[in-house]
Amino acid sequence: TRVLNGSVGKETVLHVKRGDEELDITIVPITYAAFRSLLYERWLESNRQRVEKQSESQLGYLHIRAMDMSSFHRFERELYEVAAGKDGLVIDVRENGGGFTTDHLLTILTQPRHAITKPRGGGEGYPQDRSIYATWGKPIVVLCNQNSHSNAEIFSHAIKHLQRGKIVGVPTSGSVISTGSRPVMDAGTIRIPFRGWYVLGTGQDMELNGAVPHYTLWPEPGQMPTGIDIQLDKAITVLKKEVNRAAKEVTPKTVKASERGLQNEE
Repeated sequence: TRVLNGSVGKETVLHVKRGDEELDITIVPITYAAFRSLLYERWLESNRQRVEKQSESQLGYLHIRAMDMSSFHRFERELYEVAAGKDGLVIDVRENGGGFTTDHLLTILTQPRHAITKPRGGGEGYPQDRSIYATWGKPIVVLCNQNSHSNAEIFSHAIKHLQRGKIVGVPTSGSVISTGSRPVMDAGTIRIPFRGWYVLGTGQDMELNGAVPHYTLWPEPGQMPTGIDIQLDKAITVLKKEVNRAAKEVTPKTVKASERGLQNEE
């Protein structure tokens, strides 16, 4: 450790002995924070491939790392990059420490549908440029766990209350309170609660009252590090059923004004 201290970002030569072989290897050390980000991206890609494989490319997977604007912008962007052409979406807020962006996310996921449009030479839909954000109206399943905190819990409560999708995982931590920061002379800052949050359907305080999934599954010790994710597997199974149910919903046939009279005659 003493040898490597101060070497972040600098070419560093290691003299390595492997059996009878000795060789010099040049490395560029990175910070622990950078290493964690690389681990996160590898975990993310592994989950996406798992969902792709088990759903035969029918479903997409997005993880929301935090309820902040950088994570929100990534979520909105990946609706095009990851979820384009998919029939359902697994939204993962496990290990999400919270923030403030639930209502931005809900605007994407619960945008009311009031019309069908058909551009010249195009298919039926609704123009994204008329929406506040990119929208997703297809089926979803949300993953949460005991390390989903604060605004990630509010998001889970909201999805369940609005009946927007099923929740899979374990109850969230029950640590929902809005706080602000105040200075304490020259000693630093202190976080002060200033707003409580209550579930609309029951009036119950979300503090010490975590969001309870529709399907509760606790991983066994050692499963997650070895790549066994029973919560994600369950989410895929549940979402497949939701996609099949949605496929049975009937969309009305569009009738042009010029065809309306002919339709009445028929």
